[in-house]
This record gives sequence, structure tokens and C-alpha cells, in this order.
Amino acid sequence: MFPLSFLPCPQGLVLSRYEARFRAGADGVILPPYKGSTFRGGFAGTFRRLVCSDGTGECKKCRLKHGCPYTLVFESEPPPESEVLRSFDAVPRPFVLEPPPDEKTRYSPGEAFDFTLLLFGRARNLLPYFVVTLEEFTHRGIGKGRRPFFLEEIVAVNPLTGVAAVIYRREDRIVRPRDLSVTAEDIWNRAAGYPVDGLQKIEINFCTPTRITHQGAAIHTPEFHTIIRNLLRRVSSLCYFYHGFLYEAEFPEVIRRACEVHLVRDKTSWVTIGRYSSRQGRRIPLEGFVGRAVYEGPLAEFLPLLLLGELIHVGKGTVFGQGKFALRILAE
Repeated sequence: MFPLSFLPCPQGLVLSRYEARFRAGADGVILPPYKGSTFRGGFAGTFRRLVCSDGTGECKKCRLKHGCPYTLVFESEPPPESEVLRSFDAVPRPFVLEPPPDEKTRYSPGEAFDFTLLLFGRARNLLPYFVVTLEEFTHRGIGKGRRPFFLEEIVAVNPLTGVAAVIYRREDRIVRPRDLSVTAEDIWNRAAGYPVDGLQKIEINFCTPTRITHQGAAIHTPEFHTIIRNLLRRVSSLCYFYHGFLYEAEFPEVIRRACEVHLVRDKTSWVTIGRYSSRQGRRIPLEGFVGRAVYEGPLAEFLPLLLLGELIHVGKGTVFGQGKFALRILAE
């Protein structure tokens, strides 16, 4: 286990990673440069149509909402018996959809494009629902003109070891579950393998738009303490709502020590991407900072949390793939 104990491991937190490969149909596919919101929107609508028990789609008024797979995944809210975090109007969703990293917009017939799906805690038990939804979604089409595409295969991947196993193929359409999940304890143990003595400098590459709020407002400068605050909030809520336990740590002390780490180079920029919300019936911004930032200070004790953050993302809009970052340790 990681030798520094001031930031305890959220033992019990577990996630599964799946990589889905799709191919464009006979008419090809046209997608926007950032594909996360397009894919999430179509996926959510298909999921609801498949599992909604009364056909109304009115989750807030449904008496079955606390046992419904759609509500758990897409309309998450504190259950009636919640004793903490009651002020959350909507808790973080138990999944992340990571779109392809490129900005390619046109795919020729038969050309492949990939999405990554992350499932947390109880949502991991819903894998068959996700597979059926993905298959049905392909028939309804995606992108401009809602052109059909097809699901070729889904691969379970352990993001720490790289071990992978095909769990679904188009040829037979049979789901073969394989548990290659990662626990928070695995990540804390991985951190123990790093040369942490004297770790004083890191670079974080914010790969997708990262929207972080502090004191009620979106921040445009990625100060280290704001990253840590948001990671702690995300980890705490994922543990409580989807794993059934409270993550206990000395949060004021963690934040105080995070303030001792300084942003020394900021090469990030603010980007805004429009997306259409069918629920609101209008286009709304999907925005955040992207780029690289370098931090200096007593960083070793934050390493496990940052390694976990690489997997679970940080900030708002994670279901669209926002808040993905990559960590790099820099030599002095």
C-alpha cells in the first residue's frame, strides 16, 4: 500500500473499462469534431426506450425510479434514505463515455471508430443493458442524417496492466463477461511503485475540455487545489452513491496541503463546444480548459489520487468524456 497515509485509500471503489469498436455503415458516418455529447445523447435515448417500464420517460414522477437501471445510470439522484450529500440535486453519473481522441468528422463505409466506456460500482452489474443498448443504438443511426453504423466488438481492458479480453463479437452477439476491473487499492499499490521521495514537479495534460467550479463559478486557471477539491468531491460521491460507503479523510487538511502546490506553467486554453440538448430543446455550451499545466510542491502524497483521477476524470460533463487528463512526472 502507498506509504503516505494522510490521504487514505477509498477501499471498495471499483471500476471497469470497456473499449467498443464501431464501423460506419454503407452510407458512411458524419460526426462532429468532439463526439462525446453526440454519442451520449443517442445512447441515453436508446437506453430509456429499452428499459422504461411505463413508456412515459417521466423519471422524476415514476414510483419505480429508485430500482430502474435507466434512473441509476442517467437520472441519478440521492435516494430517500441518503444521510449525507443531500444537497446534491444530481449526483455524478456512474459511467464515463470517452470519445475518440481525434477530431475526424467523416468516416467512409466500413471505417472504424472507437469509444471507451467506464462503469463504476453498482453500474458494473448493468453491463448487459449497455451492450444491448449499444447494439440497438447502431440501428437508429448517429451524427448528421442519423446514418446507421454497427457494433463490431467490445473488449474488457484492465487499464493498469493492459490485459484485455473480447467480451462481445458481432458474429454471435453473445456477451461473455470477464472481470478485469480495477480497484482503488490497485491504484494506491501502483503509486507505491513510483520513486516518490522528493517528488516535486509534475505536468498534467488536460486532454478533453475540463470544467471545474470553485466557490460557485467556473475557473479558467487550473490551480492545483481546485483539481484536488474536485477529485475529492467526485471520489466521495462515487463511493457513497454507487459503492455504499463513506470515504473518510481529513479533507480540510488535504486541501490545505494542496494549496502548497503551485501552478508554475499554464499552457491551457479555454474552449467552447456547442451541443444540442433534446431535453432542453436548445443548444447549450460544452466548455472547459484544455492543454498542459506544470505544478511544483510537495506532490508525492497526492500521487494516488491523481492516478485515480486519470481513470475517473474530473469536473463537470464527465459522461461526455470531459475532464480527462494524463499525468507526467517531471525530473528536477
